[in-house]
Amino acid sequence: MNQYKKQILDHYQNSIDFVMSLKRLSEKEWRTQIGEDKWTIAEVIGHFPPWDQFVMQHRIPYIFSDLELPKGPDTEKTNSASAKISRMEEKEETIHRFIAARKELYEAIQQIPDGCWEKRIRIGKTKMFLYEYFYGLMEHDRHHFGQINRTLQSGE
Repeated sequence: MNQYKKQILDHYQNSIDFVMSLKRLSEKEWRTQIGEDKWTIAEVIGHFPPWDQFVMQHRIPYIFSDLELPKGPDTEKTNSASAKISRMEEKEETIHRFIAARKELYEAIQQIPDGCWEKRIRIGKTKMFLYEYFYGLMEHDRHHFGQINRTLQSGE
């Protein structure tokens, strides 16, 4: 298996495990802000599924063509809508939505042939290798998971 593909798949499996571990949180912990004027843990986890769906529907299908990848949705609108949903739903539902979307993305990534990982893709005027795109997504996850871990450690 391509080393980049393996690294991304390992990360996505670890992200599923991490979010599953959040089931143990109390309601108070789950609704704790990760910083002043920042999202709660619930909102952070809830903002991932729409983006995972976007990657599956509007990124992965295009990597097999030479077409420019579609422009992403409005970040503020997408994040705001997903945060609102997470504020209203139960912890288990938010976690379930994350895990379902992430498993689907994991499966889609497994289907990407090894030779595609070093293929150049184009998003707007930006050109990058496919692995660089997924590495950026992985770093985004790590950033938020780090915020969650720091929040939980400081609250104990």
